[in-house]
Amino acid sequence: MNDIVNGLQVKVLKKIGVNFDIEGDNHGGDDDDVDPREKRKSQGELKSKVLFKKGLTTRQTTINGAFKKDIREDACKDIALFFYNNVIPFNVARSDEYVRMFDNVAKHGLGFKPPSYHEIRIKYLDIYYGEISKVVAGYRSDWEKYGCTIMTDGWTDRKRRTILNFLVHSPKGTIFLKSIDASDITKTADKIFKMMDDVVEEVGEENVVQIVTDNAENYKETGELLMEKRSNLFWTPCAAHCFDLMLEDFEKKIPLHKETIAKGKKITTYIYGRTSLISMLHKFTKNVDLIRPSLTRFATSYMTLGCLNDHQQELINMFKSNEWKTSKLAKTKDEINVQKIVSNKLFWKNFLTCLRGVFPLVKVLRIVDSEERAAMGYIYEEMDLAKEKIKANFNGVVRSYNLLWNIIDERWDKQLHRPLHAAGLYLNPMIRYAPGFTDDEEVVDGMYDCLLRLVEDPEKRAKVDEQFEDLKARKGKFGSEFATYALGTKIPTQLWESYGGKHKELQWFALRVLSLTCSSSGCERNWSAFERKKIKRKSANYEVEEIDSEDEGEEWIENVEDEEDEGDVGQDATIGDVLSDDLDLSPIDEEEDDDALEVEENEDEDGDLDDFQDYGLDDILNM
Repeated sequence: MNDIVNGLQVKVLKKIGVNFDIEGDNHGGDDDDVDPREKRKSQGELKSKVLFKKGLTTRQTTINGAFKKDIREDACKDIALFFYNNVIPFNVARSDEYVRMFDNVAKHGLGFKPPSYHEIRIKYLDIYYGEISKVVAGYRSDWEKYGCTIMTDGWTDRKRRTILNFLVHSPKGTIFLKSIDASDITKTADKIFKMMDDVVEEVGEENVVQIVTDNAENYKETGELLMEKRSNLFWTPCAAHCFDLMLEDFEKKIPLHKETIAKGKKITTYIYGRTSLISMLHKFTKNVDLIRPSLTRFATSYMTLGCLNDHQQELINMFKSNEWKTSKLAKTKDEINVQKIVSNKLFWKNFLTCLRGVFPLVKVLRIVDSEERAAMGYIYEEMDLAKEKIKANFNGVVRSYNLLWNIIDERWDKQLHRPLHAAGLYLNPMIRYAPGFTDDEEVVDGMYDCLLRLVEDPEKRAKVDEQFEDLKARKGKFGSEFATYALGTKIPTQLWESYGGKHKELQWFALRVLSLTCSSSGCERNWSAFERKKIKRKSANYEVEEIDSEDEGEEWIENVEDEEDEGDVGQDATIGDVLSDDLDLSPIDEEEDDDALEVEENEDEDGDLDDFQDYGLDDILNM
């Protein structure tokens, strides 16, 4: 029977092309010395063993593997095409859900039927809504311990609907609470107040420390109404929005900034309105673009100036290159004007003057907009440091920085400066225990305003006030060796949790203040994914043609921006239109050097501007 089975197996293997020529095992002797029956037996045993050797099985698996490889390749092509046609970001392929999705499909096997439009839109959306509601419930314990911030911001979608996003921020993270279609609600304070009051009720008044909105007049009135009704919370204007308004005022009220930004816009509009120039630019800048989107619209204007400053030599070299001189673009009046701007010494000198006055504020903007750490304990001190840095950047010449300071103070005093900011400074051990720190009367007053509002129980309030003395004198764990070392390794809330345990009432108060954010820009990052998908699809299909007219080029840039950023409040990546004003700002140097670099072929061939190449964007940011 064994021989019959072996014979059948050999026939099968021969049919699929397996060479099955196996010699018998004579143990090193001659065949003549071996009994023929033993020889046949030895061959039969070997054949039986060889049939089940791993080598033959591996060869069969390799055939299957090649077949599966082709199937996988076809599947991957379809998946990639799905990404391309539906404008899905490539980093989606890095998500855990993406991998888990295919694992579960593979477990199902052949015949898997994907979910329908209705199932995704209704059935599974309801399921995950319920699960997310459970996640939100898990955040409430964090809100009870640290307090929380309700953030809201409005935007308009492509259907011209007014959408209000509501998010809740706490040390555990920022979560999306809800979106409300407010199209049928007039933007009056009383209507907005009703909506926001309902949100406070939903989150829990005892958990809410502050509400952060933008600085529009109707939101300001709403905030005052909320503080009147809810005596234990604050309304705070968005710090990022306030800083953006400061930068806007710089651009509107300082002619030097106005003129420099206008010229920078002329350069970028001219280049990005002509596809051949974009290609030429990338050769000189190594594919780096000149427009640098930033946190806010007007920060983008100045960041673009910084990027132009970083690539001034590349721009000069491009406009002096043979490739430029032999192109048809180098012959018209508009092109010559742009070339003169790029080659002018004073233009680049004014760049540095603008950036020296602006970038200390941009650094503070980055801090208040960061999600890595709560900014409430830093904003007051960082604002003062930014002003001092601006003063130092202008060598202490009052008439050079005074107008900048006045613009900053006007926004800070009237809009941004709040009791919570002062309390954050007062309670931040990292600043309080720094050398040279002294209590400012304005800061102390702001801290007590917070204490009066956030701590309703008079007895508890008195205990907090008493415990302030230990904080100031560094008594108990506040002055321990561990606490001193931790000033350089822990954030303020961690310091209070680690070393404030013997001062329970003060610890509770400090954690509720220092855990707060200063900005509502998180709302701006949560616009509808479907809306953004449509915008991206439209811009991806936009055809670019050669443009000879400067006006047409500017119109092209504006059209692209409108399509890509409609509804994206605060994320405009263009250099904004500048307005006129009679105010002036003196440059750092007393001398006014109006000399322009010659662009003749035989002069200054290397295009160097060594006198004005001392600072790059990173250098100014790190001043």
